[in-house]
Amino acid sequence: MLRSMYAKTDAFLSTYKKDERGVTAIEYGLIGVAMASMLAIVLNVSEPTTFLGELRAAFATIAAKIGVFTP
Repeated sequence: MLRSMYAKTDAFLSTYKKDERGVTAIEYGLIGVAMASMLAIVLNVSEPTTFLGELRAAFATIAAKIGVFTP
């Protein structure tokens, strides 16, 4: 009885071990989390020396220079 239960459990688990459905979705989910984390780090808006702070400063400089030429 114990041997047949072990064999049935082993057969049941081996079917799930070989099943790869959903693996791609999990991989894409992990890639999405990694990209979101990296974007949060790169686009951190708490300091003026971050990427967005530098970008805002550059656009402010451009806007000031354009403002000189507009009537």
